[in-house]
Amino acid sequence: MKRALAPLILCLLASPALAIEPGWHVSPLPGEGDRASLGCARDSSDTDFACLAVRCEDDYSVGVHVYTTRLGGDTGRWTMTLDREDKVFKTSTDASPYGARLADPEGVLLDRIRHGTFIYLQHADDTHAPFRYIDLGGSFQSVAEALYWCAPRVPPSEQNTAPDVDPDNEMEKRHEPSPAGTQ
Repeated sequence: MKRALAPLILCLLASPALAIEPGWHVSPLPGEGDRASLGCARDSSDTDFACLAVRCEDDYSVGVHVYTTRLGGDTGRWTMTLDREDKVFKTSTDASPYGARLADPEGVLLDRIRHGTFIYLQHADDTHAPFRYIDLGGSFQSVAEALYWCAPRVPPSEQNTAPDVDPDNEMEKRHEPSPAGTQ
């Protein structure tokens, strides 16, 4: 019996634990920890969760995604209450590991995630299901950490050149009079 359990225990210890937990934290999905922040509903568990992910996309844009265990999938329209203001967001599918990307062209949702207090969300087709509550406490810091490396890299042709000032010829020297004609 002990011999049969040893490989199972080794296998469990060797595999990474993907824990979905309430609140804002780095994304536990493989390869997403340094580029995405995940905020999950207060009643989220590993088997039943509703989360919003703020992610640095491959093109260095910022994407807001919905990630849930909803049976019908995450695409469609989502009704959200953002600090007592109701909004509806449409989604699109993309190559990210999350359910669907929320359309946020004006950046309202991203701004509310960073600076708001709470979000209630519900899929528009699930009028019978309760809204899921996501507390935004800690979201500002978590999103800032995820988007830290999201700034696009500047190609060499657009970088600032080194200054062309020769300090010996063009600047005054300490404790000496200024060169003639500079005043």
